[in-house]
Amino acid sequence: MKRILMILTSHQQMENTDSKTGVWLGEFTDPYYEFIDQGYQVTLASPLGGKPPVDTMSELTEHITGANRRFAADEFAQSAFNHTHMLVGLSAADFDAVFFPGGHGPVWDLAYDETSARLIKEFFDAHKPVAAVCHGPAALIKAAELVPGLLAGKRLTGFTNAEEHLVGRADNIPYKLEDKLIELGADFKSALVPFFSHVETDGLLITGQNPLSAGPVAKELIKVLENDVVN
Repeated sequence: MKRILMILTSHQQMENTDSKTGVWLGEFTDPYYEFIDQGYQVTLASPLGGKPPVDTMSELTEHITGANRRFAADEFAQSAFNHTHMLVGLSAADFDAVFFPGGHGPVWDLAYDETSARLIKEFFDAHKPVAAVCHGPAALIKAAELVPGLLAGKRLTGFTNAEEHLVGRADNIPYKLEDKLIELGADFKSALVPFFSHVETDGLLITGQNPLSAGPVAKELIKVLENDVVN
């Protein structure tokens, strides 16, 4: 049985606004059920442990996915979500891969979380995949600080500057993820049209651009794990 560690944000506050952020629900539920339906064991964790905040926008009708509805009726999954493990004490040795869902929260907490960064390094050192979607790739920022050159020339994606402006959040975040990843040397790729699904795989690193990319990133991770493929 494959074991997946999913690391969720614990951050809720945004800058220059009363609006809140947190986990984008579909970016958790879509991959979660891809893994569960494959027979994988999923462990949920976050910097502070306990229940992560959920971006209320992700619960609006127009953003509800089938996986969201399934989650609403899944007491086991809800209990796991409400009682996430703290990152401290976790080890890559106990898992086959790690997955970072988005929501804007990671640009504040996971981007600066040394425990998360050390876990990412452990996964890469153990030749195990690291996957992230939307703002989840912000977790790579601290890892790249810990391992200089980690992202140099790495083909990846994430929530784009254009998408940030289109959702009206460009003035509510400390930096734009696309710019930051490029500054770290990444070869940033994106779909030609904002909010279209887009996935990039570069060796052990699998990234998705936006909420519609969450399920496809999980499927790509499963393909890598099942075939022991490293592109």
